[in-house]
Amino acid sequence: MTMATLTLSTKLAPFPWAAVAVSSYTQKADLVFDETATGVTLNFNGSTITDETEIVHTLAKAYGLAEDSAKSAAFYALAKNLASMSAVADLLTALNSIDDHLTYRTFLIGHEITTADWLLWGSIKGMSFSLCVVCLKSTSRSGSSKISGLLKNSNHPHLARWLSHLESLDTTQAAAALLVAAKATKARANTKTAASFALGLAGAVDGQVVTRFPPEPSGYLHIGHAKAAMLNKYFARMYHGKLIIRFDDTNPSKERTEFEETILEDLHLLDVHGDTVTHTSDHFDLLYTYALQLINEGKAYTDDTEQMEMRRERMEGIASKHREDSVADNLAHFEEMKRGTPEGLRWCLRAKMSVDNPNKAMRDPVIYRCNVLPHHRTGDKWKIYPTYDFACPVVDSIEGVTHALRTNEYRDRNPQYQWMIDAVGLRKVNIWDFSRLNFIYTLLSKRKLHWFVDQGLVSGWDDPRFPTVRGIRRRGMTVEALSQFMLSQGPSSSVVSLEWDSIWATNKKIIDPVAPRFWAIATEKMVPVTITGGPSSPEIKTLPKHKKNPEVGEKKTVYTSTILVEQEDAKSFDDQEELTLMDWGNAYVRSKTVNAAGEVTAIEMELHLDGDFRKTKKKITWLAQPTETHPLVPVVLFDYDYLITKKKLEENDDVKDFVTPVTEFRVEAVADANVQDLKKGDIIQFERKGYYIFDGEQDGKRLFICIPDGRATSLASKAGVAEKPKTAVPAAAPPAAPQPVTKMYEMDRIQEDVAVDVENATKMYKVDNIYA
Repeated sequence: MTMATLTLSTKLAPFPWAAVAVSSYTQKADLVFDETATGVTLNFNGSTITDETEIVHTLAKAYGLAEDSAKSAAFYALAKNLASMSAVADLLTALNSIDDHLTYRTFLIGHEITTADWLLWGSIKGMSFSLCVVCLKSTSRSGSSKISGLLKNSNHPHLARWLSHLESLDTTQAAAALLVAAKATKARANTKTAASFALGLAGAVDGQVVTRFPPEPSGYLHIGHAKAAMLNKYFARMYHGKLIIRFDDTNPSKERTEFEETILEDLHLLDVHGDTVTHTSDHFDLLYTYALQLINEGKAYTDDTEQMEMRRERMEGIASKHREDSVADNLAHFEEMKRGTPEGLRWCLRAKMSVDNPNKAMRDPVIYRCNVLPHHRTGDKWKIYPTYDFACPVVDSIEGVTHALRTNEYRDRNPQYQWMIDAVGLRKVNIWDFSRLNFIYTLLSKRKLHWFVDQGLVSGWDDPRFPTVRGIRRRGMTVEALSQFMLSQGPSSSVVSLEWDSIWATNKKIIDPVAPRFWAIATEKMVPVTITGGPSSPEIKTLPKHKKNPEVGEKKTVYTSTILVEQEDAKSFDDQEELTLMDWGNAYVRSKTVNAAGEVTAIEMELHLDGDFRKTKKKITWLAQPTETHPLVPVVLFDYDYLITKKKLEENDDVKDFVTPVTEFRVEAVADANVQDLKKGDIIQFERKGYYIFDGEQDGKRLFICIPDGRATSLASKAGVAEKPKTAVPAAAPPAAPQPVTKMYEMDRIQEDVAVDVENATKMYKVDNIYA
């Protein structure tokens, strides 16, 4: 059946999100961005449909999407009416109604997504999206800007959860990525930008797509590998196909069985699970047969030219002296190579492609080399091994791969890839290029990362400063953030050095709605505070762990007449100043004792619980003076700097010249007893300090690693900046990587849409971060 097309402009306002999202979800229509389009149009089975509601129904019916016309009618009407509402009271009533309806429901009707969900979601998101497009052109407060404000600031947690869930679906994320890509190219006026929800995956057939992730078992995966793994998983799952994890084990000098286990563990941390695990070595016999075939057909020859001379000849387009050797000579030399004799070790096998092709990747590349070291799987059976350039395309074809995803650094080798397949007479494989990830102040070179490990500048390959999968997960990066970030890159092939702010900001949006809140006080010179009006004996109150999300749970807070505050806070207090003690109330600073060094040693406060917290400038975290029955928990808070001081190392730069002198900082602190219930890998927020991941316990102290939140202050290089409360640590880091972080629901937003924050009704005051 001919695929339908959905045509629209990126500039439409309100944007037809329901039609776009359903097209992506059902995979029943290709998307075509036409900046001359004045509306949205579906061409389906010879019919042209221009009404968005009818488009959604048509695609949903073709897909078999659940629908209950009797129960859906009210939601269809509400979706249609929302856009025309202008009175705040009417909008608030509608949103309240939806929120109440979703209190105990995942979807509007039944237990799966229906047309009603997409139409109502699209109406709300379309209104919010229109704000981005037209709000700056008008000073009037439109319905779209009102609904955006209500969603952001009012009490609609169930509605926000529902919106977030639909946004978090891979198909919705793909739609958003395509929109971003189309907007980036819309400068070409009056042109059509065609795309599919497969982000440009050509020839994809539902149920038949096979992708592969082919790491070399010689080290740990880093964030660049993570992008490749996640994209391969994404396409395989989107098309209900198959993902192969294939170990490219063709170099016995570097590879070990332990690294295979390590890589599978890294993939588990990324929530990437292959349908099957294979090895290139599974096909060594067949690859050898194909090599003999190439020699016999005059498509390959053996060469003993010295390596540097061969490199020079290839660069200058000079033919090897052995290029026209006879088939018999080539077979004899290849047999010597196979046996690993001293004579055979002098030779290699080269594909007979071209001598002077402008694309130097096509100039007779080496396809087999000798290596007498034992292979970790095949032992001493082989003394010759295929190169990646030969093995990869051949094994892709024979394993049934339909789409080979490769970073665009291999683009010049794509013709070589196809030549190999054609030369041995195998089925063609589609190639899909994507840009490799590069981040500022970040090294992805395995050799350079190994140097840091060898020098003892990091604790290991799971060090939170490392861009390895283990490192960034230990630093608190969630799988959801990684996935969203990778998909948000879309089909772009531009190679740029990215800032870390975007990916960490995405991570914050995911963890913030569900991270429990606790307090920690730096122990260095912390100050006792006597509270007049405080309880004569310790009192315990039960409070929510998250003021905006009661589902996170409850915690116990101890109140006493003596509390502890940080020295930095104490120094900021003025005499007779009224401030707010968080989760307690207001208090006056009646006296402050300061020693000769200017350090505060004691404070007296008087409770003023009738005071208005909205009028105080300082909201202070504190902890009750510990007792035997109500102890505090010793903790260590870790923060890190980049390992290098230069944003991007050039080819001739020596990494030793750009090593950041101090990259680990630790603060000794105490925390409330609630942190004793945490499991390794749990993510929390120490209020007024930041987000942290629990990294385990050492020497009776609980270790927490600071998670960047995407703000410039949390990501700026700290080189040359020393913070007084922090203790600089040259190399050591807390050991052991955490267990995978528990999955958390997503609160990210669709590209260029207005963010939706979860705000529960609360009488608690809003806290201003004094460190912002």
